[in-house]
Amino acid sequence: MKKILVPTDFSEFAGHALDVAIQLARTHGAKIYLLHMMGISQAVIGKGDHNSGAESIYYLQGVKAKFQEMINSEKMQGIEVEEIVQNYKIFSEVNEVAKEKGIDLIVMGSHGTGFINDFFVGSNTEKVVRNSDIPVLVIKKEHQEFKTDSVVLACDFKFENIGVYRKAMKFFSMLRSQVYLVYINVPNQNFLSSFEMEERVDNFLMEADNGSLDNKELVHYYCDYTIENGIYEFCKKVDADIISLPTHGRKGISHFFMGSIGEDVANHATLPVITFKIQD
Repeated sequence: MKKILVPTDFSEFAGHALDVAIQLARTHGAKIYLLHMMGISQAVIGKGDHNSGAESIYYLQGVKAKFQEMINSEKMQGIEVEEIVQNYKIFSEVNEVAKEKGIDLIVMGSHGTGFINDFFVGSNTEKVVRNSDIPVLVIKKEHQEFKTDSVVLACDFKFENIGVYRKAMKFFSMLRSQVYLVYINVPNQNFLSSFEMEERVDNFLMEADNGSLDNKELVHYYCDYTIENGIYEFCKKVDADIISLPTHGRKGISHFFMGSIGEDVANHATLPVITFKIQD
């Protein structure tokens, strides 16, 4: 992991994400890219009058001053940083910046139900994650010491998730994390017997790991009345540091589960959540 993108609105929660990115950058020798999306109205820019131009310049100067204050802070010393200012608020553009810069990880701040300024609110957590081809780490609170020792990767072990599984396992191997692969079994049409669960997992791992079942020892089955609660409870059981979920570009976060399970987890879980996109 050599390049980390941190979208920021200079809020408290964006600061929590930056603090985590700093810790990761120090551990892995990574460069941090700070992204601010100004969102100045094109109607204002298009006016071309003196007052509108002066307003835009004043705002841009303020953003650059905030960037400089962050870069000059003691906690950023010794870390290579590049600041990026873009005038848009379309969340697919975050992915474009990430691809252009060769980003390995996006780290974003959230206060539980979404991001907190005019451009990062409500369902925009889902919008950023849905459009990102790059793993997104969502941070909900301050982490004086960000831990990646224990990760729960929720999976339904369908073949469409093989790519996500491979990317996630490679990523967590780099972090030297203990990975818990978990299938949440619930009493509805997706309920599987013990035999059916093991058969599905075996078939999945044989394909994903080129005929090896070595990672079967990492797989756990957990029964609950809802998938959300099953994930929460299993994370508490193993004292997880991070929840990891697949995301689907067309359908959103983890809709291979039921309804908006993944969105609920990403938006409301107190633990950090990292998502990996299922390729169409």
